[in-house]
Amino acid sequence: MKTALRTAIIGCGKVGHIHAAALRDLPESSFTAVCDFDGGRAAAFAAQYGVRPFTDAGQMFAEAGIEAVVICTPHPLHADPAILAAAHGVHVLVEKPLAASLEDCDRMIAAAAKHGVQLGVVSQRRFFEPVLRMKAAVDAGKIGKPILGTVMMFSWRDEAYYQSDPWRGKWSTEGGGVLINQSPHHLDILQWMMGPMEEVRGDWANLSHPYVEVEDTALATIRFRNGGLGNIVVSLCQKPGIYTKIHVHGANGASVGTQTDGGATFIAGMSNVLEPPVNDVWAIPGEERLLPGFVAEDSERFGRIDATLHYHSLQDRDFLQAILDGRPLRVPAEEGRKVVELIQGIYRSGRERVPVKLGQ
Repeated sequence: MKTALRTAIIGCGKVGHIHAAALRDLPESSFTAVCDFDGGRAAAFAAQYGVRPFTDAGQMFAEAGIEAVVICTPHPLHADPAILAAAHGVHVLVEKPLAASLEDCDRMIAAAAKHGVQLGVVSQRRFFEPVLRMKAAVDAGKIGKPILGTVMMFSWRDEAYYQSDPWRGKWSTEGGGVLINQSPHHLDILQWMMGPMEEVRGDWANLSHPYVEVEDTALATIRFRNGGLGNIVVSLCQKPGIYTKIHVHGANGASVGTQTDGGATFIAGMSNVLEPPVNDVWAIPGEERLLPGFVAEDSERFGRIDATLHYHSLQDRDFLQAILDGRPLRVPAEEGRKVVELIQGIYRSGRERVPVKLGQ
């Protein structure tokens, strides 16, 4: 029985190093090659991890026998290498967001289906223990029907961050700002908890970063198919960063929540996860006294792991194990598409001053 896959990375930027460290160490991975349009960067990256460098993804797939690839390119450049990989029979995991447009999402999903390969999207915060605890409580009916979900992100990015890569801060090369770059993980968890979305109304603006084109703040309200409502407030204008929280409130009055990030959300290759993700709300009848124990457990674990790498490794391992076992991914591309649809709906609502239907 096959126990490991020949793996590769496309895109040798900052987040690529996190996945490289995971693929180098996971027993299900035989880390083989990397690809980047910049030959010098590909060579330096490959030398660091002891793998082969390429500047052409098709050549890499053909010559290196790659079976699974993680795509770490800028957002608008996710679709083409994913489609090319699928055509070579290579399974694909894409860094968030799945793509910068719904059209690209659909092309990628169609290619994966056509060629019979797995296609997933990175949402490593789904693997946080406090988030899994929330999901289990919601699924078990402990809060009744989820009727109100909120995402609150008060974070910070400075000018040096936007200057760290030439593609950052531009609509054409990043696809947007705080919504499409910093928020997809949290929007994904919100829709995962609350269920199918029906409509969104939103607005967005650049309030304190005049040196970039894209938005640094966005607001939105969501109507879910179950009749519940959602509220999103995400911003990169709070120096040095305050927190990011996801809360879900139920029809029976119970509530659960997680602070996924304390301070500013981490920046791959520039900063680490600063504080442990912890449940900050646990108001389930009969379980209120459990919260201190949850916080202590998760804080102790945080002290033993490299949280920046650990949760990416968990998702990379799920990706590889799903291929080896022939089972579905825990975060398939269809989940990533929902997030892109929501983000594009907020952009459109803000531009046109109209509500936007979702899930059509």
